[in-house]
Amino acid sequence: MRKICVVTGSRAEYDILRGLMAAIKEDPALQLQIVATNQHLSKRQGETYKEIERDGFTIDYKVYMADDEAPDNANSVAKSIGRGINGFADAFESLRPDLLLILGDRYEMLAVASTALIYKIPIAHLHGGEITEGAFDDAIRHAITKMSHLHFTSTEAYRKRVIQLGEEPDRVFNVGALGVENVMKNDFMSKEEIEQSLNFKMTDKCFLCTYHPVTLSDMSSETQVLNLLEALDDYKDYHIIFTYSNSDTDSQIIIKRIQEYVDRNVGRCMFIPSLGQRRYFSALRHMTAVLGNSSSGIIEVPSFGIPTLNIGDRQKGRIAADSVVNCGCSTEDIKAGLAKVVAYGNNQVANPYYKEGTCDAIMNVIKTYPLENLIQKHFYDL
Repeated sequence: MRKICVVTGSRAEYDILRGLMAAIKEDPALQLQIVATNQHLSKRQGETYKEIERDGFTIDYKVYMADDEAPDNANSVAKSIGRGINGFADAFESLRPDLLLILGDRYEMLAVASTALIYKIPIAHLHGGEITEGAFDDAIRHAITKMSHLHFTSTEAYRKRVIQLGEEPDRVFNVGALGVENVMKNDFMSKEEIEQSLNFKMTDKCFLCTYHPVTLSDMSSETQVLNLLEALDDYKDYHIIFTYSNSDTDSQIIIKRIQEYVDRNVGRCMFIPSLGQRRYFSALRHMTAVLGNSSSGIIEVPSFGIPTLNIGDRQKGRIAADSVVNCGCSTEDIKAGLAKVVAYGNNQVANPYYKEGTCDAIMNVIKTYPLENLIQKHFYDL
């Protein structure tokens, strides 16, 4: 039986992986191992590991990285990577997986991949080859690509970029985005069920907003989020659901400023650490637009026929559907962008991240691809 170890560090990443994790768990030829880390284990980020357990999964190992009492700065993030490497070493010593499955570009995944490299554990990496010029995630993603052995990209253009990085073509698979496939399989809640579960009224005019730190920006995260909130003051007739930012440097100042705004706009706004995938997708069906700088606004949201206002450079470089409106992060730029998405309406567009059978394609590879000779890689020259 092939042991597949899935490492997840955040609610957003887990929501993408959940269906694939269930498929691995149910397959008699595979054994699912789960390692939860970073934001999942943070009290101030909502301890979202509990969502994993509520879904019927068993967490085999917890690797604590975040220090909820530490200052919210680069020093703390760098030290958390060190704690992660220590913890993942113990996890891999105990679990001894045959294949490690990780997604994306978060700094906790850099710690995971670095540790697996030393332990000679083959890595299957999802969402390589993408570009996000506004965050240090961009460099992390490419670094993880070079430490990985099997690659599952979300578009053909990204597959070609992974090969351009020197990876052998027969190890790089364009499978589409799991998140988009998850939309198609979602068991949607009714509007009344969502409102009851949130204790929040969703009117005909609603925004959903997630704003993350832009780690390579010259403008501070605090200034950026204050500009967004100032622009939203022009839309007093809109109800707004805010979700927490991730645990990058300066995330806490973003959370603080949004919480202050919500406190000044009780009834009109709410703030929640995590909606969970089912409720998140269900809520999107009733939104006028999605605002912020999350990858979900570019990858999954276009499948709902609603616009995304993508603010600033955090996602700069990603392939995007026609429903994605890009704007700068000044108050004036955001106001202009808001006017565009409000006027957009509901229009179905082609989602470049959709490809039929994403989960099945990944499962076929991780079940059947020979692992014996994966570790020693050869640089593929174009």
